[in-house]
Amino acid sequence: MRDLSYAAVMGRKNEIMKASMGMDYNAFIHSPIAFDYERMMRDTGYSLDDVMRIQSDTKVGQTPLFELKNLTEAVRAFAEPGKGARIFVKDEAANASGSFKARRASISAFEAQKKGYQGMAAATSGNYGAAVASQAAMRNLKCIILQEVFDSKGVGQPEIVEKSRACEAYGAEVQRLSVGPELFYQLLMTLEETGFFNASLYTPFGIKGVETLGFEIAQQVQARCGQAPDAVVITHAGGGNLTGTARGLLAAGCDRTRIVACSVDLGGLHMASDADFNRKSFTTGHTGFGVPFATWPDRVDVPRNAARSLRYMDEYQLVSQGEVFFVTELLTKLEGLERGPAGNTSLTAAVTLARQMDCDQIVVVQETEYTGAGKHHNRQLSFARENGIEVRVGDPAGNVPGRTIVIPERLEQVRGKVQDMDRLRHSYLKNAAKAHPVSLWDESDHAFLAADLKKDVAWVKQAVQELG
Repeated sequence: MRDLSYAAVMGRKNEIMKASMGMDYNAFIHSPIAFDYERMMRDTGYSLDDVMRIQSDTKVGQTPLFELKNLTEAVRAFAEPGKGARIFVKDEAANASGSFKARRASISAFEAQKKGYQGMAAATSGNYGAAVASQAAMRNLKCIILQEVFDSKGVGQPEIVEKSRACEAYGAEVQRLSVGPELFYQLLMTLEETGFFNASLYTPFGIKGVETLGFEIAQQVQARCGQAPDAVVITHAGGGNLTGTARGLLAAGCDRTRIVACSVDLGGLHMASDADFNRKSFTTGHTGFGVPFATWPDRVDVPRNAARSLRYMDEYQLVSQGEVFFVTELLTKLEGLERGPAGNTSLTAAVTLARQMDCDQIVVVQETEYTGAGKHHNRQLSFARENGIEVRVGDPAGNVPGRTIVIPERLEQVRGKVQDMDRLRHSYLKNAAKAHPVSLWDESDHAFLAADLKKDVAWVKQAVQELG
């Protein structure tokens, strides 16, 4: 008889993970904080060419790149003379399942089939679940998706309910949970019971799948404009989107392209709070995931997270919910593209960046996602009103997460704000010190931390001294 207590199942975590993925993380780990990241990525066994070939077999990749000429002109109308960069968008809604997450799921599905697993399982709030279910269907694999859908009153967010429906449409079994700490415990139990492949968001297979997105952006911009993109804006939550895209850009030689993360500011709301669960209109791409995962990536369902956002991030922009809803509608009205608000988070930041950049520069929004039903911004705004949140038009500086959503009156009111990157790095170091006392850090630990923070060893040692 298996001991199914929470402590016992979590105690078997590494054993379950090894069996459900065929990867021994112990081969890479040096200490509680340091591991050989690049070796872990290489040991997937997949080159960029391999990934492209695999994805082309299951309706993934080579999505179109559109120049948003009307939106660019709208920005130039209020930008300073000579400012207003050209805005492009990579339309990832063209992938099977309607988002870039199909890239992540494609390699996990291929790996699962190659290794003889009968099915795949993943814990996710939405788009990734649909992507896993879609890719599993094409590989003749069974699929189980675990989702946090409801609060304790049984009320589900429309966006998550819509994603749950999509998972079932692709043939997945969906286990719906209420918000709380049970999600990863339930995933471990499911993996152990079924023997399915762990299609976690945070495996090296998933990150390898996203690398093609960055590589395609580099190729397409170079072919269209004869230059590399000056900035690529990436919606940031758990970090895999940014990590994979940045690695793909670097593989294409775009080492001077600025990597800009963007999240919806949900400061003051706790993502594991039952009371706050339905008081937010965004289920991903927000600071509730973006900040914790940036400042300590290894808070996940695998022994080491392959998504390391601070390793690649140059800048971190925050935008309000109202600003994203405004830009979502503007994209439809100006460019004839109706896409989901979550993917338009980075488009909102691109507006702010473009007005500051020269008119001959290029900023690329690296993804879109499909919309419809519960994912549509009008339904999300209706749900906010149903939960007592004031929705009004005005200055978005008045936005208070969980209380008010203020939609701008004019595009020039879309301003966003910049996160303090060093503050994030210091938070990371504090978390590293909790995981492994500073007195025990050796040269390998310092080198790993420097790489993970996009700094040098001298900076890490100085920062640790300053933090005491």
